[in-house]
Parts: sequence; C-alpha cells; structure tokens
Amino acid sequence: MTHENESVQRMLLGDVEVIRVVEWHEPFLPTSDMFPGVGAHVWKDNEGWLAPDHWEPDTGRVVSALQSWVLRSAGQTVLVDTGAGNGRERPGMGPYHRSPSDLLGLLAKAGVRPQDVDVVVNTHLHVDHVGWNTVDADGQWAPTFPNARYLIPAADDFHYGPDNAYGNGAQEVDRLIYEDSIAPVHQTGQAVLWDGLHRIDEHLTLESAPGHTPGSSVLRLASGNDRAVFVGDLLHSPVQILHPCCNSNACLAPEQAADSRQRILGRAADERELLVPAHFGGAGALEIRRNRTGFALGPWAASEPARGSSCPA
Repeated sequence: MTHENESVQRMLLGDVEVIRVVEWHEPFLPTSDMFPGVGAHVWKDNEGWLAPDHWEPDTGRVVSALQSWVLRSAGQTVLVDTGAGNGRERPGMGPYHRSPSDLLGLLAKAGVRPQDVDVVVNTHLHVDHVGWNTVDADGQWAPTFPNARYLIPAADDFHYGPDNAYGNGAQEVDRLIYEDSIAPVHQTGQAVLWDGLHRIDEHLTLESAPGHTPGSSVLRLASGNDRAVFVGDLLHSPVQILHPCCNSNACLAPEQAADSRQRILGRAADERELLVPAHFGGAGALEIRRNRTGFALGPWAASEPARGSSCPA
C-alpha cells in the first residue's frame, strides 16, 4: 500500500530534523482480535476518517504501518526502533517470519548509512522494534550500526533476557528475538540499559511508560517552540485516542498500559506535543486535544519527501 515516494518523509521540529521511514503500510489483524475491547460500532461510526489509512471496512482489518524514525539532533543521528529485520526466524509471528525487509535501503534513500547512526533507541523489545539491531555477518549476528549506543529499557532487558528466562517462557519466539537482536549488542559493549528517565541530548529525553511491556518507553522532543512525543506501542490505532482505556492484544499489563496511555495523552494535549506512534498509517503523527469526554484528534502532521541530498552531513 505504501508508494515509493511515500516511504521516506521529512519534517522539521525546532532544530531537529525528523525522517519517517515506512517499510510497509497494509491491513494487519481483524479489529476484534487486535482490540477486543473496542466494539464494532466504534469503527463503523468513525469510518469516514479511519478508512483507508487506519481501517479496511471490507475486511474489518486494522491497517498498520511498520516504520522507524530518524532524528538528527544536536549533531547526532538517532534511530528510533529498527523494525522486524530481514529473514529472521519468527515462527507464529505472521508477516515477521522471514520478513523481506529493506530498512537499510530506505535509510540510504534518506542519506543515512549504518556507520552514521550514533544512537539506537529501542522503545521496547518486541519483534517489530528490534529486528535491524543486528545483521548476519558470516553466520554470526553483529550490530548493524557499529558506532551506535543502543538504548534499551532495563526492565525489558530483564524480562525478555536470560535472567527472566526470555519472557517467563511464554513463547519460544521471545528467546529467538533476544538471542539474535539483543544479546549481540551486549556482547560488543554497545548496549546501554536505562530506567525511569534518560537524557540523550538537549532536545531528547527517554521516559518509562510501562504496561505494553515492563519497560515500554516514550521519547520526548523539545526544541524551540516545537514539542513531540514518540510513543512506540502505547497506541496502535487512533481509535485508542478516543478510547484510551482500550488496549491492544499485545499489552502484557493492561491496566498499567491504560494508565500510561492516559497520562501520556493528557500531557501531549496539555503541552501541544505532536503525538508520534510507531504504527499509525496516513501522516503517521498528529496533535490531540482535550474535550468534554476525554480526547479528540487534532491536525495531522505535515511532511515532505525526504531525499539523501537534503540531509546534513
């Protein structure tokens, strides 16, 4: 569904260049599977703006994007989440199993080489956020970005790592994800574990927002008069802005996830932060407003095609 000229887009927030890299944008799971707490009438009542970017009425499937964000901030290149990886063994994980991803090719179109990346942010350690952390180097997994610090939430590293036996052994794929996408970064000394708050630079700060996973986090941007919050999987669909108590089927601690969502949405509305979720289609980011019953959608973000020549060296 994503067209070539839409796969890499750019906007400027204060002094920070933001590049959106979209690997795919297409129908995913049925709404009843992905959001069991959201009634069918909610989708139908909002069809006018949900379709086609966020919902496919004919099939009843949620439309989702797999995307990463590059931030050029304070002289650094920061990559937020690394997608699903290429050719990974992910049995039972649908499109993520042996995915033919080309994130590196898309980054190249934006003028970003692996050696240019200074910081990798994994907002959490799910399959579609860590896959390009590493690449196959002569049969061994090695960090894709050789000069980068990888910022990893400590709570997720504990939960999904060997200390907590790979997510308490709930699914075998969690071990595979950790072993090929996280452990190699530890082995090279590039992993930086953090908890609570972690300042990256004068514009960017990481903050814990647990619930979806134990270490789920958001990245806040403040530069000049512009504000944004990259919320990872705090939301998977704009329907959750209207109904923030409703979780996706992948939230490990539903009540905690809803509390984090309510808190982050409230602050985004009050401080006019641009809301930047990991999987929204369409423009990918928007402002939100408070109303009498909770929150309402504000204007969507404006962006332009990003070309390698437009990016500073």
